[in-house]
Amino acid sequence: MRVLVLGGNRYIGLSLVRELANRGHEVTVANSHPVVLPEGVRRIHVDRRQDGAARAALAGSARAFDAVVDTILATQPTPDTGSLEGDLAHVAESWVRLSNSRRGGRTVAYFIAEVQSDPGLAVVWRERFVDRIRKERRPVIERAIARGEIPAGSDPELIMDLLFGPLYHRYLNGHLPLDQSFARGVARMVAAGAVDGAAVWAPRRIS
Repeated sequence: MRVLVLGGNRYIGLSLVRELANRGHEVTVANSHPVVLPEGVRRIHVDRRQDGAARAALAGSARAFDAVVDTILATQPTPDTGSLEGDLAHVAESWVRLSNSRRGGRTVAYFIAEVQSDPGLAVVWRERFVDRIRKERRPVIERAIARGEIPAGSDPELIMDLLFGPLYHRYLNGHLPLDQSFARGVARMVAAGAVDGAAVWAPRRIS
C-alpha cells in the first residue's frame, strides 16, 4: 500500500512510519523538519504553517496514495487550567477542533475502520496512539485528586472513557453536530459526576 504520512518526524508519527515501512508499505512523509527515516521512505518538504504550502508540494501526487495519515491528534499538550472541568473542556474542545479540521479530518475514522480487520495494526494503534494519548491525559485526573477536587480512588480510566466516548460516537456516526458546545457539555457532565464521587468503584452490596 502507498501511504502518505503528514508529519512523521517524532512521537507516534515516526513510530508509525517505521511500522509501515517494516510491513513493506511504500511510505512517503511530508513535513518541515527532516529526521533519519527508514530506508526506502521518501520525504517531501512541507511547512503547513504557510497557506497553500501542502497543496503546492503535493500537487499532482495526491492520487498516487492509497491512504493518508495525519498524526496531529497525537501531538496536543495536556492542559493545566486549575480545575478538572476546565482541563476536560480544553481536551475535548481541542479534540473536536482537530477532528473537524481539514488537517485532521476523517483520517482517524479510516484508521479505526482498518484496525477492525487487521489485528496486528490494531495492536499498534492501541499501543502507539490510544495508550499514548491516555497516558498523556492521565495527569488531568491525578491533579484533580491531589487538589481534593475529586475523591481519592477515582478511576482515571473510567473518567477518560466517559470523556472520549461521546466524542468518538458523534465523530464516527455523524448523527449530530460535533462542535465546541457539545465538547463543553460532555466535559461539564463528566467533571460533575467525578466531583460527586461517581468514578469511585464501590463494593457490590449483596442483600
